Amino acid sequence: MHPLLPSLLAAFLYAGITGYQGLRLGQRTTPDKRLLIIGGGLALLAHGTALFLELLTPAGLYLDFFNAASLIAAAVILLTIVAIARIPIENLLLLLLPLGALTVLAAALVPGGTSQAIDEEPGILAHILLSILAYGLLTMAVFQALLLLLQDHQLKHKHPSGLIKNFPALQTMESLLFGFLWAGWSLLSLSLISGWVFVDNLFAQHLAHKTILSCIAWVVFGVLLWGRHQLGWRGHKAIRWTLAGFCLLMLAYFGSKLVREFILHV
Repeated sequence: MHPLLPSLLAAFLYAGITGYQGLRLGQRTTPDKRLLIIGGGLALLAHGTALFLELLTPAGLYLDFFNAASLIAAAVILLTIVAIARIPIENLLLLLLPLGALTVLAAALVPGGTSQAIDEEPGILAHILLSILAYGLLTMAVFQALLLLLQDHQLKHKHPSGLIKNFPALQTMESLLFGFLWAGWSLLSLSLISGWVFVDNLFAQHLAHKTILSCIAWVVFGVLLWGRHQLGWRGHKAIRWTLAGFCLLMLAYFGSKLVREFILHV
């Protein structure tokens, strides 16, 4: 099977669920959570099929720029759908599902760079898995921060939209943000440790920028969590630190892959 077919199906389902959720919120009614979970699950099934066809090659794991973006988007959406059953974060899907549609189509339609297949040694695969989960949770955190920023702005100006009226209380939204940050930072710590253990030379020429920026991002998130615990940081300060750490992390991974695959061709 060609990966284009499941990719198109996944993008169609993502768009349909996003349209349904946006319509219900525009009408100031609560979307059916079960429908979001079922529809999102079917889209993820198609997304996962496309990833399986694109990633697994006879030479190993082919994780180029667009495949990596698609894989991380799928992981983020999966984590969100699983979490929806316990915590009220379904509004994150309004941002995440379009991201899933965009990345799954890009992986299928846009020619890849010069990335080589990855040797599937267990240690390296564990490092990749931890990195993807860390990026996923921290992506959830940054989207939660953006929704928190929107909620705070509209409440201050006393013009809450239909979307905002379906949000949990501001304090709950902030608690969810730091829950994502703690989980993501912990997994990022494990990812960095596994990199030191299983990757031969993290400061090799093609890995140095990724390693340094990831470590700086780890410090930024760590300072934010310390500031929350010791100094009670919240609101705009917490959002700014979250966005700063996320930008560093994205530069570390996607910035380095973009330069290597499409500019330097290495």
